[in-house]
Amino acid sequence: MESQFESEKYNQAKKRIHEIKQFYKHFSVYLAINLFFIGRRIYKDINRGDSVIEALTDINNYNFFFWWGIGLIIHGLLVFGAPKIFSKDWEQRKIDELMRK
Repeated sequence: MESQFESEKYNQAKKRIHEIKQFYKHFSVYLAINLFFIGRRIYKDINRGDSVIEALTDINNYNFFFWWGIGLIIHGLLVFGAPKIFSKDWEQRKIDELMRK
């Protein structure tokens, strides 16, 4: 019985590590791609005659970064946790609670 419990805990821990790893991969790809595209857009703006300050402060250069960033924040909240009100095991906890009553 105890072995099964430890195995279940191990599997849960393994799944949690996988979720965290996936978030960090997502974050790394986010940084690499956005740095590349923002750098490219700023470089193009400077070549078209904008000053460095104008190119850096042009809000249109950061749209993709912003929207993907919102998705990354949501992913981070799901992994690291806003309150886990409706987490994956919420349903099981609710069933257990109702069964006790």
